[in-house]
Amino acid sequence: MNRQPRHPRPRLVPILACLACLLPAPSSVAAEANDAAVALHDLFAREWAFRLRENPLQATASGVHDYNHLLPDVSIAARQRRAEQDKTFLDELAALDRAALAHADRISYDLFHWQLTQRLSRFAHHDFRFPLTVDSGFHIAFARLANDMPLDNTQDYRNYIARLNAFPAFVDQHIALLRDGLTNGWTMPAVVLEGYEATITSHAQAAVEASAFWPPFTRFPPGVATEERDALVAAARAAIQDAVIPGYQAFLRFMTEDYIPGARSTTGASAMEGGEAFYDARVRHFTTLDTSAKEVHEIGLRQVARIRAEMEAIIEDLAFEGSFADFLRFLRTDPRFYPETPEELMREASFLAKKMDGKLPALIGHLPRQPYTVAPVPDDIAPKYTAGRYVGAALGSTRPGTYWVNLYDLPSRPLYVLPALTLHEAVPGHHLQISLNQELDGLPPFRRFTYISAFGEGWGLYSEWLGIEAGMYTTPYENFGRLTYEMWRACRLVVDTGLHAFGWTRQQAMDYLASNTALSLHEVRTETDRYIAWPGQALSYKMGEITIRRLRQEAEEALGSDFDVRAFHDAVLANGSVPLGILEAEIHRFIAESQGDH
Repeated sequence: MNRQPRHPRPRLVPILACLACLLPAPSSVAAEANDAAVALHDLFAREWAFRLRENPLQATASGVHDYNHLLPDVSIAARQRRAEQDKTFLDELAALDRAALAHADRISYDLFHWQLTQRLSRFAHHDFRFPLTVDSGFHIAFARLANDMPLDNTQDYRNYIARLNAFPAFVDQHIALLRDGLTNGWTMPAVVLEGYEATITSHAQAAVEASAFWPPFTRFPPGVATEERDALVAAARAAIQDAVIPGYQAFLRFMTEDYIPGARSTTGASAMEGGEAFYDARVRHFTTLDTSAKEVHEIGLRQVARIRAEMEAIIEDLAFEGSFADFLRFLRTDPRFYPETPEELMREASFLAKKMDGKLPALIGHLPRQPYTVAPVPDDIAPKYTAGRYVGAALGSTRPGTYWVNLYDLPSRPLYVLPALTLHEAVPGHHLQISLNQELDGLPPFRRFTYISAFGEGWGLYSEWLGIEAGMYTTPYENFGRLTYEMWRACRLVVDTGLHAFGWTRQQAMDYLASNTALSLHEVRTETDRYIAWPGQALSYKMGEITIRRLRQEAEEALGSDFDVRAFHDAVLANGSVPLGILEAEIHRFIAESQGDH
């Protein structure tokens, strides 16, 4: 008999059938994914509600007005309680099956994990001992309260007055944090505190009707009935006289009699007990990368050398006779480069901002709805403040975002850096990025109101570079100003790590900045003091920008003629503010999807 060999395939049928019994049915997989997503978003919602209850000021800024009459509890005990709750949230997150989540939810999962671990790290390293920096603090922010709260009706005014009355307790809690730092040797360095009392004095010595808190009571919106206004004025007068001014006076006494005299004589964070570990954690937090101070320092040195060569090329093209130092001296002293009046500086900043507005549609596909304006840095903080800064507005606010320009000491405000400053602080920099972030309706609230410095400041510095494409630098001096701003951020990698990890002195840091950038000497001093008082934050700018520019180069090389700059920028901004590792993964995904379209 001619026997044919049996075909092996029929034998696999029962085997595959058995395996199929072991695998979850598609509907089961979908149900599991849905359960994981529901649990994840429930966790997000509970944590967000907890976060806003604990920080009423953040709630107001996020457009949630249930706590507009309260100030946060910033005591160490409250911070301990929040840390314990963060551990509970983190345990809940770990119990969820990340692999079962959709791609967008995995991004939220990873960002949420990053936020919780960073908050716990900050508490573990006692960063609550530093509620101030050289140009910021709770007392400075509080003086802007009327700009940060809705004041449209009688209840809004009552909420505002309630916060004014709560100020003395708020002051006492911050003094307790600063006293804890004094006891443990964790203070701001004394060298950066010279003149700091000026940020307090104007509020401690002002008459009620000259106070920064009084203007809302000089004019009322239609939502406040005429018959209610006298009572509100009387209550406000009492609150300012009996709570606000005494609160500032108590803080001024503490700072001048205890804190400033007791501040440490050392400069770097590593000089404090446990300071090396604290600074290492700050490096990882502000760069969002697993890197070290040594690695960042070396990156900075390489960047400084590259940018210096580009600056030298401009000097050569200008046929300037003299050294690099001579050229910097020329820029710092020639009157043609400086505004003669505050009005001239404001007009030029406003013109540049509006000019860039017109360039945006060619560079960005999705533009924000919220407008912005240009205004001076408030007088009480201007002497120790940076050249400019963006101040956002609460979601749903009737106020715009604001690009602040510092009018103090006009001979220290060169016009050749103003285009770069404007692009960084206004558009396409901070205003555009932060406003878009808040308007990303498909994201959970904790993501819409997150600001990660490496992303936000990296985007701001990238925006300065983007000005080349937009034609915003119209003279060699303005392009040199752009390069001096890029050099400034590269120098930060060297200076910040030098100060806090490698024993640099304040003078050494100032000399390094002054010899490598065309920043005014006044700004060299204020910036150096900022780095001393805020360890690690200055690293975020250049490390973020390096990442964004590298990812753009990768996209351009991979996509060739199909590269669309508007689509690339939308992809960078689509997920809001994220750690650089998440951004890199998302841009690689954007490249792969763009290649798949062709």
